[in-house]
Amino acid sequence: MENNKLLVTVLEQGILAANYEGNRMVQVNIEPRDTKSILGNIYLGQVKNIVKNINAAFVEYEKGKMCYLSLKDTEKAVFANVKKNNKICEGDTIVVQISREDVKTKAPVATVCFAFTGKYLVLTHGKSRLSVSTKISEEEERERLKELLRPYQREEYGFILRTNALGAEEEAILREQRILNGLYQNITEFGIHKEKRSLLYQAPANYLCSIRDSQDTVSEIVTDSSELYRQMEEYLNCYQMEDLGKLRLYEDTSTSLDRLYALTTNLEKAVSKQVWLKSGGYLVIEPTEALTVIDVNTGKAIKGNKKVQETFFKINLEAAKEIAFQMRLRNLSGIIIVDFIDMASDEDKQELLRTLREHLKKDPLKAVALDITPLGLVEITRKKLRKPLHEQFHPI
Repeated sequence: MENNKLLVTVLEQGILAANYEGNRMVQVNIEPRDTKSILGNIYLGQVKNIVKNINAAFVEYEKGKMCYLSLKDTEKAVFANVKKNNKICEGDTIVVQISREDVKTKAPVATVCFAFTGKYLVLTHGKSRLSVSTKISEEEERERLKELLRPYQREEYGFILRTNALGAEEEAILREQRILNGLYQNITEFGIHKEKRSLLYQAPANYLCSIRDSQDTVSEIVTDSSELYRQMEEYLNCYQMEDLGKLRLYEDTSTSLDRLYALTTNLEKAVSKQVWLKSGGYLVIEPTEALTVIDVNTGKAIKGNKKVQETFFKINLEAAKEIAFQMRLRNLSGIIIVDFIDMASDEDKQELLRTLREHLKKDPLKAVALDITPLGLVEITRKKLRKPLHEQFHPI
């Protein structure tokens, strides 16, 4: 098995958490020093106004700060004020969780179906189902996990068993269930009695979420900051005792962690527009406010090459693999339009689409490639969560 690491250090841009598979950076998160992410935070918000034509409400979660709440699935809202029904009205005080960070001019998005995420489980308020990650395909294992959690299902909440639950020990899963249940009880029994616009639950910092969300293939968690080491040790002691042995403080004063793993250099590459392929072709990655456009170019690969269609196919296949990788590395999400090099063969187009989908399956976030058009355009959708890397690296 490759020596996969999670590296956590302090750079000029903020606290960086980078996943390395072998010597390659595959995923990265930056948390600015001066601003904390609100993603996952749970607040006792006050409904300021209802916008009927878009079936949404704007909720004040902190003084003077609004979030957008769709009124589509709000039957299970938890109210702090006395209600005769579960219809959300102006002036109501409700429990909301930030499900998507603000993006440029858009307000953060909130939900009343709040959730608590652990390494193995997600406790889901308002969704009483018991489900298993689609990445766990073995039916016997899926059933084992469901049977383990079934006694703890409630009418108010259910569980999602995450990919990390595959092969995990029962005691570790049940220990986490008790922790998540404790957090839930704290919100529903005590949190609703706090003042409006109170922060009821502070989501873990980005670098701690990187520890939580890392798959069991990560063999080491390394930091060169004694302060971050202390915080990660505390977090692991509370939530992931089984991973405490992976934590290591890097103390070599002759070479920094940044220099040893070329963190800054790799970061700069990860936000550059152009990515070269081994074949001589290259990608141009252009994020816009509405979507991301990726253009596949022949570059040097076509010069003097007589087998043009064969070359186009080869470059496109290589590009498909690299695009799936770059999406994860750069945290590109929402709608991604890829302009592949046009190919004459329908068989080649279908093989290209199959290859792209195969590589997208490796992404921890849900990413789906739709059909390929006659012009060679492919639309990909990827779940939106945190800000894309270029916005973390160059905050607006």
